[in-house]
Amino acid sequence: MITLDTLRQIILALPTTEETTSWGAVSFKVNGKAMLFWNPTHDCPVFKVPVEERDHLIEIDPDTFFTTDHHRPHRLVLARPERLDIEWARENLTRVWRAQAKRAVVKAWDAGR
Repeated sequence: MITLDTLRQIILALPTTEETTSWGAVSFKVNGKAMLFWNPTHDCPVFKVPVEERDHLIEIDPDTFFTTDHHRPHRLVLARPERLDIEWARENLTRVWRAQAKRAVVKAWDAGR
C-alpha cells in the first residue's frame, strides 16, 4: 500500500520540490507548479497524466485508477493507495518533475546520477 509518507519521500528526493497545500489539502510542487495532490475526500493521490493515458489506465486497471466528475476535465487520475504500484508512482512523479522543473536543475540532477 502506498501512503502519503511514501509519496512524500519520493517527491522530496527530487531537487527543488516542496510540500504545500492546495484547497486545504496536501500537495507537492516544483517550480511553482503542482506535481501531486492528496484528495482528502477519497483519501488517495491525484496524479498528473495526459488525458489519453488517464483513459487508458482507467480502462486497463479500473481497480486502481479512477476519476471523478470534478477531475474529468483535467489531466489528472486518482489512484487507490492499496492497489497502486510504487514503481508506476515513482516513474510518473519523475516524469512530471522533469517536465516542470527548470532545465538547469534537471540537467544538474542527471549529471550527478
